[in-house]
Amino acid sequence: MQSSSFNLSNSISNLKPRNQRINPAYLPLPFKSSVNFGPINAVSTRRLSSISCSSKPGDWISTPSPVPARESDGFEVKAASVPDSAAGGEAALEKSKFLETFVLGSLFGLWYLFNIYFNIYNKQVLKVFPSPITVTTVQFAVGSVIVFLMWTLNIHKRPKISGSQLLAILPLAMVHTLGNLFTNMSLGKVAVSFTHTIKAMEPFFSVVLSAMFLGEMPTPWVVTSLLPIAGGVALASMTEASFNWAGFWSAMASNLSNQSRNVLSKKFMVKKEESLDNITLFSVITIMSFFLLAPVTLLTEGVRVTPAYLQSAGLNIKQVYVRSLLAAICFHAYQQVSYMILQRVSPVTHSVGNCVKRVVVIVTSVLFFRTPVSPINSIGTGVALAGVFLYSQVKRIKPKKA
Repeated sequence: MQSSSFNLSNSISNLKPRNQRINPAYLPLPFKSSVNFGPINAVSTRRLSSISCSSKPGDWISTPSPVPARESDGFEVKAASVPDSAAGGEAALEKSKFLETFVLGSLFGLWYLFNIYFNIYNKQVLKVFPSPITVTTVQFAVGSVIVFLMWTLNIHKRPKISGSQLLAILPLAMVHTLGNLFTNMSLGKVAVSFTHTIKAMEPFFSVVLSAMFLGEMPTPWVVTSLLPIAGGVALASMTEASFNWAGFWSAMASNLSNQSRNVLSKKFMVKKEESLDNITLFSVITIMSFFLLAPVTLLTEGVRVTPAYLQSAGLNIKQVYVRSLLAAICFHAYQQVSYMILQRVSPVTHSVGNCVKRVVVIVTSVLFFRTPVSPINSIGTGVALAGVFLYSQVKRIKPKKA
C-alpha cells in the first residue's frame, strides 16, 4: 500500500509544474493522510477528483467523470430553486389571507342574517302574544340549551368557573337581562325600524356612562359626533307613525342597560389572568340571565307558554311555538357570531359593522312589515345612523397628552 502511494505521487509530480500547490480540499480522503503530492496545477486538480481505488491493493485506476463537474452548476441550481420557494410561500400566504377574509365576510353575513330573522320572528310573536317577559325568558332558555349542547359535544370547551368569577359576572348578567327585556318590550309596542332608530343612541349613553364611572372624558370630536345622533333620533321620533312613550322609553332603557354592561365589564371584571374569552363569557351570562329572569316571569306573567293558555287566547299554537323557537335560536346565534367577529377585528371595525347591521335591519323590517315611513322620518333615521358611523370613526382619534 505504501509503495503504491509513493509511485503514484512520483508519477503525478513529474507531470506538473512546480509553481502551484494542490489544495487538499480537492483530494479524495485516502490521499489526504498518506500522500504528499507537492506542486500541481489547477487542471490536474480536476483530474484527481476522479481517482478511485480498486479492490486489489496497489492497483489504482483513474476514471474520468462522464460529465465534467463545474462549480457554477451548484450555484445555478440553488438560484433557480429560490424563486420557486418564494413563489410557493407567497401563494400560501395569499391563500391564507383569502381564506381569512372569506371566513370574516361569512361571519358578517351570518350576523346580519340572524339579526334580520330574529327581529322578524320576534315581532310576529310579540304582536299576537304580548308577553315580553315570557318571550325573553324563552329566548334565554333556548340559548342555555344551545350552550350546554356546545359544551357536551365539545364544540366549545366547557369552562371551569370559580365563585369569584361568578360574582364578578353577576352584574353583567343582570344588565344583559334588562337590556334584552327592554328591547323586547319596545319591539312589542312600536315598529322594528323605530326601535332600532332609538337604539342608535347607544353611543350617547356609552360616552356619558364612561365619563361618570370610568373618568374617560370624550374628545371634542366625539362630542360633535353625538349631535347628529341625538338630532336624527328626535326628528324620527316626531314623525314616527307607531310612536308611543312606552316603546320609546323601553328602547332608551335598553340603551342604558347595554352600555352599562360595557362599563361594568371594564370596571368590575375579574383579573386578566382569570378572565374568560368572549364566547365563554357570553355563554355563562346567557345561563345566568335565564335563572335570573325565570322567577320574575313566574311572579309577573305566570306560565303562559302552555298549549292550554295559547289555545284559550285563540292563538295558533304551532305557529307561536315555531316562530318563538326560531326567534330564540336566531337571538342566541347573532349574539354569539357578534362575539366571534369581535375576536377577529378591532372594536372600531366591529362598531362600524354594527352600524351597517342596524341600517340593514331597519330597511328589511320596513319592507317586510310595510311600515309607513314619511320622508322626514327617513331623513331623521339617516342622520342618526350617519352620526353613529361618524362616532365610530372619530373614536380612533386619540386625545393629545398634556
